[in-house]
Amino acid sequence: MTTPSIQTARAWASDNRSLLQGLSIPVLVVAILALMVLPFPPWLLDTFFTFNIAVALMVMMVAAYMIKPLDFAAFPAVLLLTTLMRLALNVASTRVVLLEGHTGPGAAGAVIEAFGHFLIGGNFAVGLIVFAILVVINFIVVTKGAERIAEVSARFTLDAMPGKQMAVDADLNSGLIDESAAKQRRLEIQDEANFFGAMDGASKFVRGDAIAGILILIINIIGGFAIGMLSHDLSASQAANSYILLAVGDALVAQIPGLLISVAAAMVVSRVGARDVDVGRQIVQQVFMSPRVLGMAAAILVLLGVIPGMPHTVFLIMGSALGWIAWMLLQAQRKPAPQEEAAPAPVSDGEASWDDLQPVDLLGLELGYRLIALVDKARQGDLLTRIKGVRRKFAQEVGFLPPAVHVRDNLELKPSSYRILLRGVVVGEGEAFPGMFLAINPGGISTPLIGTPTTDPAFGLPAHWIDAAQKEAAQMAGFTVVDSETVMATHLSHLMQVQAARLLSRTETQQLVEHVMRLAPKLIEEVVPKMVSITTFQKVLQLLLEEAVHIRDIRTIIETLAEFAGTTQDPAELVRQVRIALAPAIVQQIYGPTSELNVIAIEPDLERLLVQALTGSNGPALDPGVADLLTHKAAEVATRQEELGIPACLLVPDAIRSSIARLVRRLAPRLQVLSHSEIPETHSIRIGPVLKGATP
Repeated sequence: MTTPSIQTARAWASDNRSLLQGLSIPVLVVAILALMVLPFPPWLLDTFFTFNIAVALMVMMVAAYMIKPLDFAAFPAVLLLTTLMRLALNVASTRVVLLEGHTGPGAAGAVIEAFGHFLIGGNFAVGLIVFAILVVINFIVVTKGAERIAEVSARFTLDAMPGKQMAVDADLNSGLIDESAAKQRRLEIQDEANFFGAMDGASKFVRGDAIAGILILIINIIGGFAIGMLSHDLSASQAANSYILLAVGDALVAQIPGLLISVAAAMVVSRVGARDVDVGRQIVQQVFMSPRVLGMAAAILVLLGVIPGMPHTVFLIMGSALGWIAWMLLQAQRKPAPQEEAAPAPVSDGEASWDDLQPVDLLGLELGYRLIALVDKARQGDLLTRIKGVRRKFAQEVGFLPPAVHVRDNLELKPSSYRILLRGVVVGEGEAFPGMFLAINPGGISTPLIGTPTTDPAFGLPAHWIDAAQKEAAQMAGFTVVDSETVMATHLSHLMQVQAARLLSRTETQQLVEHVMRLAPKLIEEVVPKMVSITTFQKVLQLLLEEAVHIRDIRTIIETLAEFAGTTQDPAELVRQVRIALAPAIVQQIYGPTSELNVIAIEPDLERLLVQALTGSNGPALDPGVADLLTHKAAEVATRQEELGIPACLLVPDAIRSSIARLVRRLAPRLQVLSHSEIPETHSIRIGPVLKGATP
C-alpha cells in the first residue's frame, strides 16, 4: 500500500522533473550566449566540445532508429540549437587560440590538441586537406542533397494535403476509423506538412554552418599569423606550427559533429515507406535479404578474385561469405511452412436433412476469386476489419446494431467483381482491384490520370483505377485516393445507410429493446409491449429509417410513443408525432448547426391541389399527371440545390408530408421533406426555389 508521504514525494519529484525539462532549453541558450561573450578556461571548453560531440551522436542515433519523420518532430529546433552551439564554441575557441596560442599546442584545451596531433599527426597541411575533404562531403554531398530533398518534400506534402484530408474523410465515412482517430490523423497530416516546411528552412542552418566553418578557419589562420608574428615576435614557421595547427584542430572539432548532424538531417528527410521498422532494419530487409542479389554479387566477386593480378584472398573470402549467406536464405525460403493437421470431414450417408437447408443471409457480400486475398489475414487482407468498423460506425450513427455481414466467395462472378446482397437480393455491385487505388474526382479536377476510367460505386462520381506509382501525383492533383478495401467498405456503408429500414428485422428490434431495458428498464417496461406491441414499435422505427431519420435518441422515441399510444395505434400517426419530437435532431442532421434553413417550397395553388387530393375522405386521389410533374420538378430542384452545396429540403403542410415524401423518394432519394410543425422555434426559414405546376 502506498502511503500518503510516498505519494507526495513522487508528485514532488514529478513536478521537479517537469520543471527541469522546461528549463533545459532556456539554460542551454543562455550557456550558448555566454560562450560567445565570456572567456572560458580550456578545461571548460573541453567539456563543451565533448558535450557537442555527444549531442551530435545522440541526434544521429535518434534519426537512425526513428520509424517516421514525425517521431523526431523536434529536429528543426534541434538543428538550430546544435548549430548555435557549434558556432558559439568556434567563437570561444577562437578567442582562446588567438590569446594563448603562442604558449603551445595545449593552449585551447586537450580536445583541440588531440584533434590537432592525434588525428592529423601534428601536420597542419594534412589537417587542411582533411578539413577540406570533410567540408566537401558535408557541404556539397550531404547538406546539398538533404536541402533539396527537404525542399521537394515540403512542396509535395503541401500539395498532397487536400487529397490526404479527403482520404481521412473517406475512411471515416466507411467506418474504418472513428471521429477521434480521424481528428488525430488530420493533426498528423498538418504536423507532417509543418515538419517538412520547417525542415526546408532548417536545412539552411546546416548549410550555413558548413560555410561558417570555412570562414572561421580562414579567419583563425590569418589572425593567428598576424598576432603571432606582430604581437609575440614569432617567426612564420613558429606561427604556423602554433596557430594554424590549433585552428585546424578547432575546425575539425566543430566539423565532425556538424557532419554527424548533416547525416542525421539527410536520414530524416530521405526516410521513405516501411512505417513499422527503423531505417537500419529497412535497409537490411530490402538489400541483404534477397538470395538473388547476394548470389549475383558473390559470383561477380569470385570472378574478380580469380583474375590474375587481383587481390585473390580478399575477393574470394568476401565472395564466398556472400554466397554462403545467399544459400542459407534460399534454403530458408524453400522450407515449407508448418501446416495444421486438418480435421477429418464428417462422413455423410447422402440422405437429405434439415441441416442442408441454409437460411437466407440478411446481409451478404460475395467476392470474385481475385478478391479473396482481401479477407485473408495471412496475406495482410484487412477487409473484414473494415467491415467491423462499418458496422460499428453504423450503430453509433443510426442507432441500432446491424446484422453481421456474411462474406463468401462466388466463382460465378468475374474475378475482380463483388456484390452486396440484402435478404438474398443484390442491392449493389462493383469491381475492385487489389494492389491498385481508386482516384475519385470530387469535382472540378481536369488533371489527366494514367489509369482505367470508372465511377465510384458508392456515389457515382467519376474515378480512375491507378497504380501505386500514380498515388502521390493523384493526391497532389486533388483526387481522393483510396485502396480497394476502402472502396468496398465505403460502398457497403452507403448501402447500409440507404437500406437501414430493411436491416431492422424483428431480431434487431428485440435486441434494441433488450439494450434499452438495461439502460432504462422502467421506461421500456411501461411502453413496449404494454402500450405498443413489438410489431408496431418495429414499424415505427422502420418508417423513420426509410426517411433517413436516425433512431439514436431512442428515449425520446419511446417517451413520445408512451404519450400518444393511448389515442392511436396507427404507425404513421405515431411516426408523425415522433418526428415532431425529434425535430431539432432531424433539422441538425440535414442542415448542421445553423439557425437559418434554406428550404424548397410549393406554390400556393399547387399546394392546395395536393392537400385536397391527398387528404380526401375517400383516400388519396392524386392525378397521375400532377404526380409525375411534381416528382420531376422536385428532382430537378434537388439536383440544383446539391450542386450549389445547399441541403435539398422540401417544406410542406403537415397533412401531406408523409404522402409527398413517398411520392418524391423514387426520383429524388436524397430530397428531405419536412412539415411546418417540424421546424424548431429556434430556427428561421428562408424560401429558396419554388415548385410550380399546372393542373392537367
